[in-house]
Amino acid sequence: MTNEAPLHNHFIRQIVIDDQASGKHAGRVATRFPPEPNGYLHIGHAKSICLNFGIAREFGGRCNLRFDDTNPTKEDIEYVESIQQDVRWLGFEWDELRHASDYFDVFYQCAEKLITDGKAFVCDLSADEVRAYRGTLTEPGRNSPFRERSVDENLDLFRRMRAGEFADGARTLRVKIDMSSGNINLRDPAIYRIRHVEHQNTGNAWCIYPMYDYAHCISDAVEGITHSLCTLEFEDHRPLYDWCLREIDLPHHPQLAASLAARGLDAPAGTPQQIEFSRLNLDYTVMSKRKLMTLVDENLVAGWDDPRMPTLSGVRRRGFPPAALRLLCDRVGVTKQNSVIEFSVLEGCVREELDANAARRLAVIDPLRLVIDNLADGHEETLAFPNHPKNESFGKRDVPFSRELWIEREDFMEVPPKGFHRLVPGGEVRLRGVGIVKCESLDKDADGTVTTVHCTLDPDTRPGLPGAERKVKGTIHWVSAKHAVAAEIRLYDRLFNVANPDDDSDGKTYRDHLNPDSRRVVQGWLEPAAADAAPETAFQFERLGFFVADRYDHAADKPVFNRAVTLRDSWAKASKG
Repeated sequence: MTNEAPLHNHFIRQIVIDDQASGKHAGRVATRFPPEPNGYLHIGHAKSICLNFGIAREFGGRCNLRFDDTNPTKEDIEYVESIQQDVRWLGFEWDELRHASDYFDVFYQCAEKLITDGKAFVCDLSADEVRAYRGTLTEPGRNSPFRERSVDENLDLFRRMRAGEFADGARTLRVKIDMSSGNINLRDPAIYRIRHVEHQNTGNAWCIYPMYDYAHCISDAVEGITHSLCTLEFEDHRPLYDWCLREIDLPHHPQLAASLAARGLDAPAGTPQQIEFSRLNLDYTVMSKRKLMTLVDENLVAGWDDPRMPTLSGVRRRGFPPAALRLLCDRVGVTKQNSVIEFSVLEGCVREELDANAARRLAVIDPLRLVIDNLADGHEETLAFPNHPKNESFGKRDVPFSRELWIEREDFMEVPPKGFHRLVPGGEVRLRGVGIVKCESLDKDADGTVTTVHCTLDPDTRPGLPGAERKVKGTIHWVSAKHAVAAEIRLYDRLFNVANPDDDSDGKTYRDHLNPDSRRVVQGWLEPAAADAAPETAFQFERLGFFVADRYDHAADKPVFNRAVTLRDSWAKASKG
């Protein structure tokens, strides 16, 4: 990671500072990032990654990457591998790689302890029946008719569940808390369910799997996590998190301590503290894994790493630098107030990072031929161009120049509107790094479309000559037609054309708001120094935007570039218009 601005203070950081000052957790700081491997990480996850790893880094602590692999019906090794790549790409390295499945036997023993203590029971109610018994926000729930089973019967049934005697959904293990609680999460929640499904990490060793709320707090305790940072939707789950840790009492249970020791794990020295913060929400996108998976499954996008997707692999392929995402997370801050951040804020972070760190190159993506008639047919020379106009340390490069050039079609107008300061018949414009040319004549095809602009170059305006300071209103870029390399240019934009694609008040769904112009592919022309770049190299194509050599498809002999972001926020202008 590059050196960045100091972290802004926020309430979680202040909690850690206060805990260290008071000696809580014996001065230790341990966090974790615990994704479920049921999809690819998205931009929203970047905030949690930056927060958890950033807090651990700042306070000399440790941060684990832990896969919450407790639901094998939705998990896949593909997601496990992609998550590891994304965390590293974002600039972080975990202290230990863990899986919730590493602790399946610990979870099981904890469950038997709850049964033995009379705090858990095996329930035969179906899922629909459980919902009916649970009550509502205004009405208390009712006890399950199986709540008063004896300890011996519950142990027997739970062990038979473990042995695979019962079908999926036939029974669950629930804890006894309070069916009249105002917090529905405490109305005798299930902590185990039956799933006869092969697990991506443990194979067929288990056919019962713990629920997230139960497994998560025990995993935190086993790993010695001090500050369990999660998003606001888990705030109502915190009482259950605390209840489980209190009732199981891992540090003082000799059998569980022995089980942990056998696995080379220390018994927890204290109780983790769950702290919630607001999610990172962006307009013009959806970040529900279910909806993102639908986009992929219905071929509405070209996979999880489609550059229009808000996945980390997608924005990486698009050309967003990881530093821009870290900058976004820093600017958004850490609060308990839910809000929606404008996508333009993210794009602004991308522009800021790439403007400072991306070299410049010449490219034309909508070509029009320009011929300088007063140069010899075979004229050819090499010009020295700076790689970055604001940073001399980038050095210079050789750019070939010849009599015939490609320019952007929009830089010429036969009948210009008022205020047009580029090339027009009889008008002058400065060719970047070359001098001033004047449009003398045009070639057109049978349809009347201009195919070639014929110009003359004022030799006195070449760089270093007295006339170089002569003023004209417009400057345009170019690529030598003789030396240009053809390239596939993919022009990406926002995937949705409305700020809130999740809004279904008009009867439409997010599918109806897909932006038909979110991807256009054109053939452009590049200077050779752009084509020779390695995959994932970012450039500013002068006057066009920031582009990146595609991670997978780009090659020097067949270059492919993706537009990361335009030079200016075109959406803001469109919304005002």
